Amino acid sequence: MDMKLELIVIPVADVDRAKAFYVDQLGFHLDVDTSPGEQFRVVQMTPPGSACSITVGTGIGQGEPGSVKGLHLVVSDIEAARAHLAGHGVAASDVFHFGPAGRADGPDPQRSSYNSFVTFDDPDGNSWLLQEVHRGDGG
Repeated sequence: MDMKLELIVIPVADVDRAKAFYVDQLGFHLDVDTSPGEQFRVVQMTPPGSACSITVGTGIGQGEPGSVKGLHLVVSDIEAARAHLAGHGVAASDVFHFGPAGRADGPDPQRSSYNSFVTFDDPDGNSWLLQEVHRGDGG
């Protein structure tokens, strides 16, 4: 039996501000922006190349704005992804990896999958982590 994660609700204080951040700055695709009533609004957005979307809105979810921590976005080139974020005004960490002494500056020296990262927050403080993964190349 397949179980596919396809949607994550992200709690935000300002739906329009979140929509602008995710669509205009991060480049997520806007799938849906609907408001069938004054107390209910759903804005669904999908990261480029992802099968899983996020939703922000009013009248959905129960978390406090900024309470979602550590969501991962997988990228094939961590340095290019960080440059994209910076080029779109996103305050992101420098690239880092984990070595024998713990966290270290720069990408993993071997550029092995799952070991180079960049962190950033959305305007509400929900935290994200970019993780470099190489698919189909043995990495």
